[in-house]
Formats: sequence, C-alpha cells, structure tokens
Amino acid sequence: MQPTSRPPAVPSIHVRAAVTWLALFPLVTGGLWAMAPFDAAWPPVLRTFVLTVALVPLMVYLVVPALLKAVLAIAARRGRMPQTAPTHRTPSTP
Repeated sequence: MQPTSRPPAVPSIHVRAAVTWLALFPLVTGGLWAMAPFDAAWPPVLRTFVLTVALVPLMVYLVVPALLKAVLAIAARRGRMPQTAPTHRTPSTP
C-alpha cells in the first residue's frame, strides 16, 4: 500500500486575486516607466505586446509563486492555514 500524502494547501480565490494584483500593479508600473523613453512613437498594441511578453512569464513563474508562498507562511504562522483539498484514495488491491 502506498502512503497517502496530503495535497498542498491552496489559498482562496480572493487571496489569489489579491496576490495577482499585488504582483501585477508594480510590475506594469515599472515596465511602463522603463519603456517610456523608447516607446513614445510605438502604437499602443505594440507597447502592450512587448510589456506582456516580458511580464507574464515573470509573474507566472517567479513573482506570484513567491508571493503565494509568503502568504501561506504567514497564514501558517498565524494558525490560519487554508483548507486543503480533499484527499482522494484509490482502492487498495488485496
């Protein structure tokens, strides 16, 4: 029989939305500020494309996971861990 492991805790959708905004706002603000000297003559669609090509991977792979990890650590310290997903057991064979 294989040992059952608990799935990781998942914050609520409201916490995830707040974390995403906390990651998005400063990155977009900084990106717009950094691109301003170069993109004055660019069409808005090109500016948006370049900004999103740079920021989406940064957010998805680095910033949001780091912020979620911090949120979970804070919640654990306060004793308010989010509910874990239900465990699914596979039937054991005799």
